Amino acid sequence: MGLFNFFGLGNRDAEKVGEYLKNGAVVIDVRTPAEFADGHVKGSINIPLDTIASKMATIKKYDKQIITCCRSGARSGTAARILNNNNIDTINGGPWQNVAQHI
Repeated sequence: MGLFNFFGLGNRDAEKVGEYLKNGAVVIDVRTPAEFADGHVKGSINIPLDTIASKMATIKKYDKQIITCCRSGARSGTAARILNNNNIDTINGGPWQNVAQHI
């Protein structure tokens, strides 16, 4: 089992990153502020995973597709499931570098 599949980034989501970005998706990096400061996708928004639930109204106001990312794909997979369970069209972009290569 590959790392992406282990962390919930199936081929479907990996292939959709470019498509979502072309459609104007918002990239949400769910790492800690310190991790985010060490490098992130240009234009991404830092909303740590432990604050996702409290930021739901703000995220819904974006009214756009969402791509979540983190360091490995694990936290972003959890965030994507939370957002999808709240009727927000979200994919797990996996590691932030994976998303950045599409920018």
